[in-house]
Amino acid sequence: MPCLGLGVYKASEGGEVEEAIKYALKIGYRLFDTAAIYFNETGVGKAINHSAVARNEIFVTTKLWNDRHGFNETLKAFNESINKLNMDYVDLYLIHWPVGGKIVETWKAFEKLFNEGRTLSIGVSNFLEHHLNDLIDSAEIMPAVNQIEFHPYLQQKSLVNYCKNKGIVVEAWSPLARGRVFCDPTIEDLAKKYGKTPAQIILRWAYQLGVVIIPKSVHQNRIKENATIFDFKIEYDDMKKIESLDKGEEGRFGAHPDNF
Repeated sequence: MPCLGLGVYKASEGGEVEEAIKYALKIGYRLFDTAAIYFNETGVGKAINHSAVARNEIFVTTKLWNDRHGFNETLKAFNESINKLNMDYVDLYLIHWPVGGKIVETWKAFEKLFNEGRTLSIGVSNFLEHHLNDLIDSAEIMPAVNQIEFHPYLQQKSLVNYCKNKGIVVEAWSPLARGRVFCDPTIEDLAKKYGKTPAQIILRWAYQLGVVIIPKSVHQNRIKENATIFDFKIEYDDMKKIESLDKGEEGRFGAHPDNF
């Protein structure tokens, strides 16, 4: 799984999402994150399938939406997604949110899809520790990934450490906090120090923590900017400065998984 990818949440189906992915592929992106609820799986698949880059060099993630939980319904939903993507398999299939009361049977369907090779890995999104404990108790296959809201204002350290101890990769959605961290004085000072943009500082910080990042954008300049983070390193003391920005639950911009 690449450590940096492109999220396509809110990218419109058709030309907008296709052009964003085409450009991202051109400059080296290989991880693309979509979901059934984004309503752009067809465009994502079209851009990737028409690319000169081999399919096995590209990592594609999609997700099961909340109203499709349950064993048989999950299998139907997966078939719909993979047909829209026009692919034989996806690289990662995620439970989008821990809701619905049918997580155990949903995960059984995920395990079936994995065992059949229709998805090369399975995981979850927005799962807290107690959600993961409940799932793992009945699972035959551990979740490979937990995709969570993660940025300087919401670092979820206990959850991140839990996942790492279980061998679960942590992936950050909204790693830039929808731009709300850009004007933080600490981030601004570090951007000046390293000659980088606030976005590059934030993404580099997450990368150095071992978190997979999927910033979303449909603008070529930002897609390129977000990928230009491998030519510098944030010093230890500066990493700690960013760590000190954590606001806990007060820093959460998205929905809380227990109240979604």
